[in-house]
Amino acid sequence: MLDVTVIEDPEAAAVSLDPTRARLLAELAAGPASAAMLAGKVGLPRQKVNYHLKALERHGLVELAGERRKGNVTERLMRATAASYVISPLALASVQPDPDRFRDQVSARWLLALGARLVRDVGSLITGATKARKRLATYALDGQVRFASAADRAAFVHELTAGVGALIRKYDTPDAEGGRDHRIVLAVHPTVETVETVEPQVAESSQSAESVQPAQSVQSSQSADSARLAQSPESAHPTQSPETEARPDAGLAD
Repeated sequence: MLDVTVIEDPEAAAVSLDPTRARLLAELAAGPASAAMLAGKVGLPRQKVNYHLKALERHGLVELAGERRKGNVTERLMRATAASYVISPLALASVQPDPDRFRDQVSARWLLALGARLVRDVGSLITGATKARKRLATYALDGQVRFASAADRAAFVHELTAGVGALIRKYDTPDAEGGRDHRIVLAVHPTVETVETVEPQVAESSQSAESVQPAQSVQSSQSADSARLAQSPESAHPTQSPETEARPDAGLAD
């Protein structure tokens, strides 16, 4: 079972979003089960569960894990093809976000459009790499920093942009024969704070646990995009080649 996979087909996306089928996917991500076993968990007749399982199987969201005899009946044990699923913007191709329509490095909505393109492109690359049975060359970095002030955050973003821009100028070789284009996406945004509500057990614990301190309040998200990240004269490569659509077979490791 894959840890995460992408759904690109609109019909498969619609199937996965059905509440009953989403519940079945969650159950099958926990382990193989038959329609009869699932019927009791989701409160539906076995025939109904079978109907939903066939729809999920038809779109590659579940697969046969094995069979077992139970009396005179052979039960099919099904399992989810992944522990979790991400729906690609390709499933809504006509209205998918396009970060090329506008460019605003301090716009949270532009950052969202970049994130959607990241899901689309990496999903397509994973699909291509899987078909080609090749490893996909990617890298990601995730971290957290607490800024003392908005001025510190702005200084951090300035230094980050300058540093990455310098690396791009150092390593970018547009005319390299046999080279491969890679996209770089950097993003800075406030941390989403989640505070769980716990019901008091005794009088002494009626006060909630110490609150999580909110992240530094900000009014904008900072992002820098791709190898064209710092396209301004002071930080970009002056001869950067135009962006091209991601190909499912591009970016595969040698």
